[in-house]
Amino acid sequence: MVKNAFSSVSSVFLQEEKEKKQGSVEFQVFSFTNKIRRLTSHLELHRKDYLSQRGLRKILGKRQRLLAYLSKKNRVRYKELIGRLDIRELKTH
Repeated sequence: MVKNAFSSVSSVFLQEEKEKKQGSVEFQVFSFTNKIRRLTSHLELHRKDYLSQRGLRKILGKRQRLLAYLSKKNRVRYKELIGRLDIRELKTH
């Protein structure tokens, strides 16, 4: 179910990323986003899986830190990435 919904976005993104390094910020955020979506769908079925909840919070924190870094370094790439992955913009304090 989850794989079908995001397969078009992931296939386009992965084709572009094959040319770039897999350690790039965009690729890392993309892989964290896929993990987050998988864990979220898992937790809808298994509400008391506290270890998965903890893992989800850790991945969310990592993605948030990477997005904050990208936002500071290159705002254009940041805007493009959050638009492509359909995620919300970071809150600024």
